[in-house]
Amino acid sequence: MIRILHTADWHLGQTFFGYDRSAEHEAFLDWLAGEIRLRQIDALVVAGDVFDVSNPSAAAQSMYYRFVHRVTAENPRLQLVIVAGNHDSAARLEAPLPLLQAMRTEVRGIVRKLPDGEIDYDHLCLELKNREGQPELLCMAVPFLRQGDYPLVITDGNPYAEGVSELYARLLRRMWQRRQPGQSILAVGHLQAIGSEIAPIDHSERTVIGGLECVPPDAFDVRIAYTALGHIHKAQRVSGRDNVRYAGSPLPMSFAEKHYHHGVVMVTFAEGKAVGIQRLEAPRLVPMVSVPERGSASPAEALDTLSRLPQPEGEAPYLEVRVTLEQPEPTFRHDVEEALKEKGYRLARVVSSYRAASGGDDGIERRWTAGLREMRPLQIARAAFEKTYHTEMPTELCELFEQAHRAAIRRQEEEKA
Repeated sequence: MIRILHTADWHLGQTFFGYDRSAEHEAFLDWLAGEIRLRQIDALVVAGDVFDVSNPSAAAQSMYYRFVHRVTAENPRLQLVIVAGNHDSAARLEAPLPLLQAMRTEVRGIVRKLPDGEIDYDHLCLELKNREGQPELLCMAVPFLRQGDYPLVITDGNPYAEGVSELYARLLRRMWQRRQPGQSILAVGHLQAIGSEIAPIDHSERTVIGGLECVPPDAFDVRIAYTALGHIHKAQRVSGRDNVRYAGSPLPMSFAEKHYHHGVVMVTFAEGKAVGIQRLEAPRLVPMVSVPERGSASPAEALDTLSRLPQPEGEAPYLEVRVTLEQPEPTFRHDVEEALKEKGYRLARVVSSYRAASGGDDGIERRWTAGLREMRPLQIARAAFEKTYHTEMPTELCELFEQAHRAAIRRQEEEKA
């Protein structure tokens, strides 16, 4: 028997509308370390998006490496499998691999090529051992796949979906040939599966219009005992298959995710099958509050609700205020801040939408306004770049944008001081 924890989408280093989330991430990692000890976990599988940006801060990287050192020191037989997500820099995540391997940690970020240009499939195949030291779990450790990372398939259909499906099929053939009786097969991936559920307005997950980068669930053969996926922040089964799952993010990445059940998945394997699959819900350190809870309110209604908010216990909640205006009200945010002055809330955002003359356009206008305010500056820049050039914004340009954004914030803070 062998037992794993499946987790994904940590997004270490994320700031939430300007608020630092280090304490929330530390609380999650402390809880995760405790679950690993308590449940005698044999392997921890992280299915991508360890960091929130490709060039994470020194503090975010320190948090990550301290966690790896801690859990491997506390659990002498624990193995870690970490794959890169679309938010990660594949090369940066893999760079310390020789040191991490000394701590029984395998990282797969780059899809390596052999001298003849063929994909190095063996590099993506790992063995995970049970308590007796026997290799009981064969793991396909597949990172987020970009163009050129998967086999070229001549097709009239979707070349991305069919290329990714072919890569998993070739890995499975290799593993099935070397599989011994009683061994289970685990697939890991960071992708969007067809049929997965995303919040209607949610820009914290990168999606492609038209489903061009959606992978069909049948890419994961029935001979695979369990498929551990990352990228979608809502924990869920894919197309009703109990053994093909997204673990979901440990923290809500947007207000659209505040009602998600965040946590990890514990999977037990025996005799070549996943014999136990259990959701473990992580505690939430900082609550999220919306005023009103659904829809939006008039300015007077919103301010009245804010005046009646109870004093929170524990950590100050994040707060969003959604208001429908008849005309611009430049002092409304100031009024909100005044209403909250004696209350322990963190005002994250005020979402203003205007009542359209035509009722049919009202909902559309509100959705666009709310969606844009939900996005971080880098996400807006990426979306604009992809729309203009029909390709992903290069990592180097993303890093330059982040540097410029941080410099602008510092200058703004200096001017205020």
